[in-house]
Amino acid sequence: MDEKAELKVAGKSYFFPVITGSENEKAVDFSKLRDQTGYITYDPGYGNTGACSSAITFIDGEKGILRYRGIPIEDLAEKSTFVETSYLLIYGHLPTKVELEDFRTKLTYHSMIHESMLRFFDGYPSSAHPMCILSSMVSSLSAYYPELLDPVSDEQVDALVPRVLSKIRTIAAYSYKKSIGQPVIYPVNALNYCANFLHMMFAVPSEPYEVDPDVVDTLNTLLILHADHEQNCSTSTVRLVGSSHANLFASVSAGISALWGPRHGGANQAVVEMLEQIHRNGGDVKAAVTAAKDRDSKFLLMGFGHRVYKSYDPRAAIIRRHCDRLLSKQKVKDPLLDIAKRLEETALSDPYFKERNLYPNVDFYSGLIYRALGIPTNMYTVMFSLGRLPGWIAHWREMHQSSDSSRIGRPRQVYTGETISPYVPIEAR
Repeated sequence: MDEKAELKVAGKSYFFPVITGSENEKAVDFSKLRDQTGYITYDPGYGNTGACSSAITFIDGEKGILRYRGIPIEDLAEKSTFVETSYLLIYGHLPTKVELEDFRTKLTYHSMIHESMLRFFDGYPSSAHPMCILSSMVSSLSAYYPELLDPVSDEQVDALVPRVLSKIRTIAAYSYKKSIGQPVIYPVNALNYCANFLHMMFAVPSEPYEVDPDVVDTLNTLLILHADHEQNCSTSTVRLVGSSHANLFASVSAGISALWGPRHGGANQAVVEMLEQIHRNGGDVKAAVTAAKDRDSKFLLMGFGHRVYKSYDPRAAIIRRHCDRLLSKQKVKDPLLDIAKRLEETALSDPYFKERNLYPNVDFYSGLIYRALGIPTNMYTVMFSLGRLPGWIAHWREMHQSSDSSRIGRPRQVYTGETISPYVPIEAR
């Protein structure tokens, strides 16, 4: 017998089906709630609302588990590449050698953007944030592919996916070059995805640029760790915008804008700025932890705690190892890394943080790695966008292929404004 949940309202009982996910997650299907009862659910921030069913990513926040299509994030970070992981997320399975080579070839030969788009960059002031440029330029790409904008055409979507994945890294690198007044560097077909991006970011016409394989490996891992994270703010935005049948470029552009916020993708930049503040104040970690616990203090301990994880973020553990290895190889002693380690140790031994499940999250160390790679702080969120892109595409594509794709996203509200009021002529106001 199918399990049902009983809801009693005004002395009357209503029964709603219970849905069980593949990992035994339980949900009450309230899709007919308003039709049957006249009521709606009230859930600010949607912390208890399942807006969709999805087969892409599984998270168990209590146990610190993250899996893409069933594969543990630890295995992917160690054994996979960002391109292969992107294929896994978007198409639902690890590619064969033939599929992976075909995918790589498409990414290689779609890396350039239309030459006329270079003039767009000239219209932005040097003070323009790279995320502003990225969002606008991605949206502008739709003007160049009017024949590939139908979200329900599998043929058009399959042709568009590699173009979006490849061109966004080119736009990101160009936005950085423009912000520092350097000429853009065109992509090189002989380089792989991450190496090509690093080349476009850091090469200059006046001298050769050698891509460090260890740096490529580190960037590859970072992008994998950021590739998807279930129904977060930006992914939900991509789904919501896509539900109107907006094209993939427009939907991804909206996701970039959502990610830009300091409470979402901008958090890793905030962590580095916090560590810099502690460093300027003499590196007193204990004083920082004390200030973070003081409600009257304006100091915030960034990079701790997560909306989903109630234990150590599995991505943070992987990033920390890469951070240690990269800085050790480069023989760089970064005082911020030392502060970060002491801050983590101090906080995790403090009952205040343990009781509140405030463990380091993915942002705590990712900013330090970007810093070690020579990437400036205003590009951190852009890097997050590059990593999260395959997840956005996967969810956008899954949504259009699901049985619920005919429904446009349209949350309800509880109205708390004025009741009916007469119109008062301006003379009488």
